[in-house]
Amino acid sequence: MARSLFLWGCLRKPLYIQVRTSYLRMQYLFFSWLAVFVGSWIVYVEYSSYTELCRGQECKTSLCDKYSKGVIDGTACVSLCQKETLYLGKCLSPKPNSQVYSGTWGDLEGVIRFQMETSPRYALGLAAEVRREPGAAFNQPTRGTSVERFKEMVISHLKMKLGDQANLSALSDMLLSVADSNKDGHITLAEARSVWALLQHNHFLLAAVLQEREHAPRLLGFCGDLYVMEKVPHAPLYGLSLPWLLEPLVPAGLRRRMDQWFTPSWPRRAKISMGLLELVEDLFHGTFGSFFMCDVSAASFGYNDRHELRVTDARHIVPELAFKEGMQERRCDSDRDCRHGVDCRTSCDLPKGRCSPAVTRPNLAKACDVLKDYILRGAPDDLREELEKQLYACIALRGAAELLEIEHSLILNNLKTLLWKTISHTNDSK
Repeated sequence: MARSLFLWGCLRKPLYIQVRTSYLRMQYLFFSWLAVFVGSWIVYVEYSSYTELCRGQECKTSLCDKYSKGVIDGTACVSLCQKETLYLGKCLSPKPNSQVYSGTWGDLEGVIRFQMETSPRYALGLAAEVRREPGAAFNQPTRGTSVERFKEMVISHLKMKLGDQANLSALSDMLLSVADSNKDGHITLAEARSVWALLQHNHFLLAAVLQEREHAPRLLGFCGDLYVMEKVPHAPLYGLSLPWLLEPLVPAGLRRRMDQWFTPSWPRRAKISMGLLELVEDLFHGTFGSFFMCDVSAASFGYNDRHELRVTDARHIVPELAFKEGMQERRCDSDRDCRHGVDCRTSCDLPKGRCSPAVTRPNLAKACDVLKDYILRGAPDDLREELEKQLYACIALRGAAELLEIEHSLILNNLKTLLWKTISHTNDSK
């Protein structure tokens, strides 16, 4: 009896092991196939997004075809279409209609931008965008238009975008100088059509406006409605780029601390911060009118090797005139409906069902929000208390800047003086 039980136990044990092994094998196969399926889906989605977002070669082919037919011209056309020394590198496009690439032009590194479609006015959600084929519809100005008439067209366009400013003629002259790509003193129809197409893009127009005070990277060249800007070597202003899979797993508090680990020394951060304050000052009462900063985040700014601030994304810097006109036309049921970008908010006039044109926070308060963690960490002990006091007074500003002009100017000057006094005797001020 005992012997038979022993034999049954010996036979039963291998059977149990076989069943367990088979179960583990099935489990392994299931999870392997699941991993393959999920991986394939992710690759498919990423590839589909890439092909929709990144259409640079399609645009290049279209532009070069127009260049070969004499429809467009520009300083970058020969390099793009004949010598092929203007190279489209990594795709950085935020959306399909705004094509952005890192690239090289000979020995220069740059950022290459061009549009897949155009909008008749600033993107405040007021008008449907007009779809077009890759490369602009380069039909303006028409054949036979004189240079004087073209200049009138440019000034009229600038008035529509920026308002009736006193110095628009100087901006127009600068743009006409850009249009003369071969610097022979004459503007051809192809050159005029190329610059006119560029002026339809808000990012290019704002970059041109900011060129005077060097807040924007230098314009290196253009071809049709493609243009190349100098690469900002250090961007964003601060922060660490994580793989997209890890982004949702990192707590916000830890992420803020990680962002601060990869920043320059405090005196250099002070110089960069002064650059942002000077930008706010210039946009408040600038040479070409006032502007609202509607996405004030570290991602919109960078700095060069001399630690001078540069605007890397001007899409959400909106002329005051365009913003107010747009908001007055926008229907609303609550204050939530009266927002442009991330940071430009107004209130809803409920009896009229329209948004108010007056912003609830000035540019300076938004800039101080960005600078708070950036500049307070590591600040000298004898400066920290006063700096913190001024920053929090700045963040508390509410209402339009013109209604707070004295308080706005006082806080702005106090912050600049505090920072400059600390670094003016160091090499970081140069």
